[in-house]
Amino acid sequence: MIAFCKMFSAKRPIFAILTAATLAACAPVPQGVSDDGIRDPYEADNRKVHAFNKRLFGKSNGTYARVVPDEFQTLIHNVADNLSMPQVAVNSLLQGNLRGAGVATYRFAVNSTIGLAGLIDATGEFNGPEHDTDFGETLHVWGVDEGAYLELPLFGPSTQRDTAGRVVDLFTDPLGYAIESPDKYARTGFKVLDKLGKGSRRSDAIGDLLNDSADSYAQARLIYLQKRRYELKGKASALPIYEDPYAQ
Repeated sequence: MIAFCKMFSAKRPIFAILTAATLAACAPVPQGVSDDGIRDPYEADNRKVHAFNKRLFGKSNGTYARVVPDEFQTLIHNVADNLSMPQVAVNSLLQGNLRGAGVATYRFAVNSTIGLAGLIDATGEFNGPEHDTDFGETLHVWGVDEGAYLELPLFGPSTQRDTAGRVVDLFTDPLGYAIESPDKYARTGFKVLDKLGKGSRRSDAIGDLLNDSADSYAQARLIYLQKRRYELKGKASALPIYEDPYAQ
């Protein structure tokens, strides 16, 4: 076991990928699908986590979004988005999506140079294409079933497949191995601030969902699954009713 844990280290990302993919693929598919296609055998535990998230997000008042100037939030988002492109390229290659990998590589190259290390979305100014993906989608492309619905502390709605994807995404970012400290911490800081800003700007929508719904758990579950399934089917966007207020 100790030897296996040593192999499953950040220095050996391939083991993280293969292990998570194998676990996700081999995990038994939960039975008991509802009429709307939702599998939630862990509902009792999920509702406890949802209650925790509700207390946490329900108290959010969007202070960050109001205090921090919009221009600064845009700069933070541009840098964080640019830093995510190498990982998007890796996942695109794993999915066999050469065009997506090319778009991500192009965006990173242009925004890192002309865009002054990503401070400016130069490709956006040129009306360049956009592309985003994650390892959860990679597992979907590989034929892994979405599994049961899960609600994660802090992160909110997810599935077994997307949860495995989140874990693997910790190991598949090339910049995580190319950037040395202390720059590595600055990179993480940009991503955290960008997520904080997005969550703060959505605080009203999250509050409405959590506080005004007769069953906020069921509503959040439906919104997440509908939106995620649309995304994975290649839709350009989900219907407005399925906009996910938790989206980070």
